[in-house]
Amino acid sequence: MFDVTPADLHRILDRQRTGFLRVGSPDLKQRRSDLRRLKAEILKRRTEIVRALKMDFGQRSERESAIVELIPLVQSINYMIRHVGQWMKPERRHVSAYFQFGRAWVVRQPVGVVGIIAPWNYPVSLAFVPLATAIAAGNRAMLKPSEFTPATSAVIGGIVQAVFPPEQISVVTGNGEVGAAFSALPFDHILFTGSTAVGKKVAEAAARNLTPVTLELGGKSPVVIEPGFSMQWVADRVAFGKLTNAGQTCVAPDYVLIHEGDKDGFATAYQDAVKKLHPGGYAGSPDYTAILNQHHYERLSSLIDNAEAQGARVVRLGNDSTADHVLAPVLLLDVTPQMAVMQEEIFGPVLPVLTYRTLDEAIAFINARPRPLALYYFGDNRIERNRLLKCTVSGNVTINGTLMHYVQDDLPFGGVGDSGIGAYHGKEGFMALTHPRGIYKQGRLNAATLLQPPFSKLTDIITNFILR
Repeated sequence: MFDVTPADLHRILDRQRTGFLRVGSPDLKQRRSDLRRLKAEILKRRTEIVRALKMDFGQRSERESAIVELIPLVQSINYMIRHVGQWMKPERRHVSAYFQFGRAWVVRQPVGVVGIIAPWNYPVSLAFVPLATAIAAGNRAMLKPSEFTPATSAVIGGIVQAVFPPEQISVVTGNGEVGAAFSALPFDHILFTGSTAVGKKVAEAAARNLTPVTLELGGKSPVVIEPGFSMQWVADRVAFGKLTNAGQTCVAPDYVLIHEGDKDGFATAYQDAVKKLHPGGYAGSPDYTAILNQHHYERLSSLIDNAEAQGARVVRLGNDSTADHVLAPVLLLDVTPQMAVMQEEIFGPVLPVLTYRTLDEAIAFINARPRPLALYYFGDNRIERNRLLKCTVSGNVTINGTLMHYVQDDLPFGGVGDSGIGAYHGKEGFMALTHPRGIYKQGRLNAATLLQPPFSKLTDIITNFILR
């Protein structure tokens, strides 16, 4: 229904840009109205959204879809509605004494047309939160959902079509050729969420047009556990973060770094935590999500087999269903850095456990790898925790928990280096998708007029005074 050709993309962009330049920046009332209408349509189609997600994944928890897709999305839109008026206010700036009787201020100007590329793992929230951010910032937008979730993409397109005219917001779908052409369009900003490999291609295409980008990527987000900390506390929260959406989460705990004396205690506690979360098992479970497709199921199975072949102890915590690409949780012990599972982002319910003897070893291990999108620390030792935070660089951090930094609307969300460029969510999202336009209004009396021809002795005095 929303499939387009590369040629169509240029026509849609031209139409949106012409409309933006003709009408200009929408006022506060219009932005809030657009956000409220978008939220209302999303809630109206809540059941349709959940069914589409289940259709695309084959097996996806309806409750989990509501909790991890819709609740953060609605909360984010509500937050923007409440605060966008404050973000839009002009900010007064200082005027030098030599330019007094003039005034200076900064206004946040919409950049124009934003291109949004959404991923398949959370196809609803990771499409609509960036879109709502673009709307709050006063922009128009073209949204490309993932081709791997066609049923959900159709619902997303229907929601947008019901609320906005195409010259304001458009949804486009298509194959890889369309995706490449979308990235190459001369947008005023591109916001991409997805893998590091694809993010590099998006950045390369955007650079040809000097289009600024916000890249929300991924990486291997570590969990560092303080020696002697409550293993059950840690295991419950790591299991929650790892098994949400079956681990198909960009900020999921990717691997655990634990003191060598606590490894066995954690392994036992983690197995107990997993059983508590899913006492009914996995294949056919209404509360557990399948791996998106057979390709990713086989990729994860290969990572497990590679680790086992190199000496890892594989602890399978349930039964799989290959036909339905349902992968039960797996704990990997005695893992080494050379294993394939430690060379790429896992994006599934597989948890490697590595040990350290000192915190310096754990810090060195993290710093020897690309900077992660998230960092998790469990412990009460403030000195050790602060040392870890001071000596590592990452995206956001959750202390004594997992995932929860993502749903804090007043925190920016973004990575560093291989895990991303720029940030959005809350005010930072508004700032990313606006241009700080500096304005100076000159007063009738202005000392600077003495620094222009015809020059005089007074000019020399003022110049020497400034340069003293």
